[in-house]
Amino acid sequence: MNEWPNGWSGDQSGNRYGHGSGSSEPEGARAMPQVRRDAGPGYQRHEPPLPPSMSPRRGASVPPQQSQGYDDAYDGYNTGQVYGGGRGGGGDGYGDGPGRGGRPRPRWGKRIKWTVITLVAVLAVASVATYFWADGQLRRKVDLSKVIDRPEAGDGTNYLIVGSDSREGMSAADKRKLHTGSAEGKRTDSMMILHDGSNGPTLISLPRDSDVEIPTYVGSDSGKKYPGTGRHTKLNAAYAEDGPELLTRTVEYNTKLHIDHYVEIGFAGFANIVDAIGGVEMDIPKAFKDKNSGADFPAGKQTLNGQQALAFVRTRHAFAGQDLDRTKNQQKFLATLASQTATPGTVLNPFKLYPTMSAGLDTLIVDKDMGLFDLGSMFFAMKGVTGGEGKSMNMPISGSTGGNLVWDKAKLHQLVQQLNNDEKVTVSGN
Repeated sequence: MNEWPNGWSGDQSGNRYGHGSGSSEPEGARAMPQVRRDAGPGYQRHEPPLPPSMSPRRGASVPPQQSQGYDDAYDGYNTGQVYGGGRGGGGDGYGDGPGRGGRPRPRWGKRIKWTVITLVAVLAVASVATYFWADGQLRRKVDLSKVIDRPEAGDGTNYLIVGSDSREGMSAADKRKLHTGSAEGKRTDSMMILHDGSNGPTLISLPRDSDVEIPTYVGSDSGKKYPGTGRHTKLNAAYAEDGPELLTRTVEYNTKLHIDHYVEIGFAGFANIVDAIGGVEMDIPKAFKDKNSGADFPAGKQTLNGQQALAFVRTRHAFAGQDLDRTKNQQKFLATLASQTATPGTVLNPFKLYPTMSAGLDTLIVDKDMGLFDLGSMFFAMKGVTGGEGKSMNMPISGSTGGNLVWDKAKLHQLVQQLNNDEKVTVSGN
């Protein structure tokens, strides 16, 4: 069947495709007149349309070309132009040129969105993992359920914070370096009550030479009940007698203030925390020296390392007020330590955060009901003491007897009432 319309034949010139010719005219010009371009001005085009079997692909277009003469009649082939589109010419390489089909334009908005989602997911997983790791490091050894006849809890949260002279984990070289001595067991070197409430935090130091009555209590290990006899002694003796449970019981009995949580840290842990954050900057108003603690500080601003910090908070013989002056230095240092630790430079820097947490958590002893959230709340309340939100003070003292400091009962009653009602503390201490 002849596919050429209007009587045309595929062999108009007498030659067929694939056969040679003696003519100097290119075979394609004689055998395929239908694809010939306009040969020049005045040339009349009478080419019939291509038959279906030789038609270009549907949707393809043949770009127009300017004819400059007979030699240009096959310029589509001479230039290597491929009809129907392709990679060459026009567009920006992302498929926006006419008739082009290159790679798609990058969707930056989508990439940014998924990058942010991925980062948030990684941070969330890391935060959860850090929380469970840190929570597992807490040494929950103190059982406050063994404390009997407790006062009724008031508003806010009360922490009993104890610095002990425990030498646990310290080598002989460490003891010499830190001037701790080598006494067996452990005693309280400092005791404070931190109240965290809606009117800001209040930090109250309890001098270790405070005169207190040892009440009836249940032994933490034996479970045996020891009746009170009205015996008076120094506050730190309660800890030495039966540990944190009796100390808590004694503080509650003599103050009538409910203690919600107990936190204790030893010598080594204290020094390690300071070293982990790179030291604590202190402004010491007056130079002092103490051979017992190893303190030797000039006046002015200076950065204390762990060894120096421990000497700073333990020194008392260099001051006229002895233990009362020491407790003021302890308050000042702990609040400064909290303020300089709770910063983006530490919290957001894993190279500082993890060593700091490890140094503190490994040596902290807390009550069995205390979680990491409670510890964090205590830490930020401590920071608020020097941030203009809170107050620090010594327990009000009315005098002394036999070397023991006697608390001012009237001021103590008012102080406890304000704390229980979560009111602003107006009582002044020594």
